[in-house]
Parts: sequence; structure tokens; C-alpha cells
Amino acid sequence: MLSPISFSIPKDKIMSYVPVKTKLLSSIIPKKLETYIYDDEEDYYNEYRKSLFAITMKKDGWDCMRHYEILANGCIPVFLNIEDCPKNTLTLFPKDLILYGNRMYEIFNKKGISNLSLNDIDEYFLLVSKLLCYTRINLTTCKTAEYILKKIGLATSNIKILYLSGDLKPDYLRCLTLHGFKVLLGRGCHDYPKIDHLYRSNSIDYKSLYGKGMTYSSLLDNSLHNYEMDDNVKELISSRYFDLVIYGSYHRNVPSVHTELVNLFYRPNEIVLLCGEDIHDCNYNVFVDSGYNVFVRELD
Repeated sequence: MLSPISFSIPKDKIMSYVPVKTKLLSSIIPKKLETYIYDDEEDYYNEYRKSLFAITMKKDGWDCMRHYEILANGCIPVFLNIEDCPKNTLTLFPKDLILYGNRMYEIFNKKGISNLSLNDIDEYFLLVSKLLCYTRINLTTCKTAEYILKKIGLATSNIKILYLSGDLKPDYLRCLTLHGFKVLLGRGCHDYPKIDHLYRSNSIDYKSLYGKGMTYSSLLDNSLHNYEMDDNVKELISSRYFDLVIYGSYHRNVPSVHTELVNLFYRPNEIVLLCGEDIHDCNYNVFVDSGYNVFVRELD
């Protein structure tokens, strides 16, 4: 089975109300590194919170963490050329509402923030409220975890999942989807090896991570990881302890010993392969044809 998938955002990062606005457009501009001035997550978020609109765009891939950060902070993305986005990419994204927001920005930009009418302001707050509500309901990490389970026909109750990783460097799709499963299932989802930067720690320099660790790091309490399982993971695979095996990224150095064990004791339809790459150099249809559950982020 082949299905689309996208990034997501932890529910705790989503504003519960539309914040006060003081400027028309955020000063953060994609691809203009001189505008990437924020080292602190709260300061970064506040820039979006006080802005009516913020520019975002396709970079290497259409899906981008920035889209979700803008939405979560009660700001409307001005998404350049979103009308060219492939149908099967960003499938859960509110593209029609974003297109409406793009048109609204063009009108507001011509008027200037000081010349907006009461009707303009009412229209804005109606749209930004819809987007904030949509984000809270549809674009969270837990929603992505539920989406995967629903697609493959599994319930969330009493399920045991092994979430395998190879390269432990930050990977938005792998990290945020794992966060969703951990929040949804707790220790019922075992990540192996443990992805340390997802957990709260005094020994990790989160700001040295990709994207300064914003939005995806230091999210989980260490009690959510079962350290005893780490020592017995091979035996647990061999005994089919887990109901489902998920590879957080089947591109990034999946441990070969676990691949061999998993393929020996689990059928392809009991395995999920996630692909969060911007550009594909793989033939994922080979896995689909073999019966694996494959979820691809940038799908044509």
C-alpha cells in the first residue's frame, strides 16, 4: 500500500487563541539567511504571533516545517505558488484556505496595515481562526500517528509498536511522527535506538541541532522510554512481541541486523516504511509491490 504523508506539529505548540497583531508581514523570509535571526523558540514564535501574514514556499520539497509553525502561532501563511503543489503532496494541508489567504494578503499589502477597514479585520480574524482550528484538529503529530494506523487498519488500543531508526540525527518526519505515537501510546511504542534529542535532558545542546532544535526537540519525558527493552529488542522481534514495526526512515541507515530479523518474523503488511525525503532516489514501488505499507512525503 502506498499513501501520502506530511510533517505535523505537537499539539502543545499550537496557540489556543489568535494573538494580538502589530505588523502586516513577518520579517522572516525563506532562503534569506540574514532574516534567520532567532535563537530562541519563544522569540521565533512571537515573530509569527505578532504578524498578520508570513511568507513560506517550496524549498527542496513542498512540505516544510515552517508552514506548520506559522499556522500554529495564529498567523496566515502566504504560500508562494501553492497552486502548483502536486495533488498527493501536502494532502492534509488546507490548500483552499491558504489560497484564500494569499489573495487576502495581496489586498492588505496594497492598502497597508494602517488603512485596513473593520470589515478587513473581521475577515482576517475569521480566516486565521479557521486555520488555527484546522491545524489543531488535523495537523498534529497524534493525528499523523492515528492516520497511519487507520490506513493500515489497526486500532490504537493495546497495540505494541517497534519504531526503528538508524541515523539518529534530526529528521522531521521520523521525529515528529514518533512523537505522535509516543503521546498516543506511551510505552506502547518503543523507539530503538532511543532518539535522545526528542527527550528532555540537561546534557543536550538543543540549539546545536538542525533548525536550532525548534518545534521538534526536548518534547518527551524520559519515563516514556523503556530502557529494559533496549537490551532485549532482538528477542522481542523474534518472539513477535510487537504488533507493528515502523521504520522512521527506510533511507537512513536502517540497522541491517534488525532488517533481517524483522523480515524473518514479520510479514510485509505488518511493516511500515516512512520516507520523509525532499527528493527521491528510491523506487518505493518495489516495496509497495511486495506488500509493505509505504508512506511517502513528497508524492507526485
